[in-house]
Amino acid sequence: MLQETDLVTNLTGMAYKTDAGIGSRANIGLLVLQTDLTIEDEFRHILPEGVALYGARLESPAEITPEKLKLMETHIPVAAGLLPAVDFASIGFGCTSGALVIGEGNVAARVASVRPEAKVTDPVTAAVAAMAALKAPRIALLTPYLPEINASLREQFQQRGLNVPVMGSFNQPDDYTVARITPEAIEAAMIELGRSDQVDAVFVSCTSLRVARIAARVEAVIGKPVTSSNHALAWHMLRLAGIGDQLPQHGRLFETL
Repeated sequence: MLQETDLVTNLTGMAYKTDAGIGSRANIGLLVLQTDLTIEDEFRHILPEGVALYGARLESPAEITPEKLKLMETHIPVAAGLLPAVDFASIGFGCTSGALVIGEGNVAARVASVRPEAKVTDPVTAAVAAMAALKAPRIALLTPYLPEINASLREQFQQRGLNVPVMGSFNQPDDYTVARITPEAIEAAMIELGRSDQVDAVFVSCTSLRVARIAARVEAVIGKPVTSSNHALAWHMLRLAGIGDQLPQHGRLFETL
């Protein structure tokens, strides 16, 4: 143990300066499902220098059913309240199926009740904005969900002006299992669906599926843009935050405003 007699130098009140911190360009907040093992890694892969990501975990079920997803609504303001005390340019709710069941407007209202300064989005809102930016009204939809949620997702996208003539699913309700589906399996499924001449783009739904690192590679194979819940959400949050960086290494979406 260091004794006082051994202390040669002990400077206090040393001079220092402060800067804008990690988020010199923007702070963005992410409400992450308790069960999600993927979204934070994908965001950190995508975000450019000067954009700080701060996340808070949101109580959520491992089994993805409409009834259990609806229960998350009351946990949204709790999680938003656990984000650090910085000004957020945008905040994302990290659950595609949850946004559908709860309703995008309800999600935004719940977040705004705690963090009124931030623009709020979610994977459904982001996906619709992404397809508009890509000018891709016909999409192939890949999900891990059970048929009930798949049917609802397709209907909701079509109500928002998108056509979904091609679908595929891994039919896996457990979020922890979904997070371990290999990028190779996801890539093969995206290519199979995306090659259809009935679609303009591919959307992969679910924040647990790993797409960010393979998006540009799949685009090179099928010659069409692709995006996912995490990929589109990161893009939309950056654009809402006023960050218009062109990041072609992440695919065609990141070359659009």
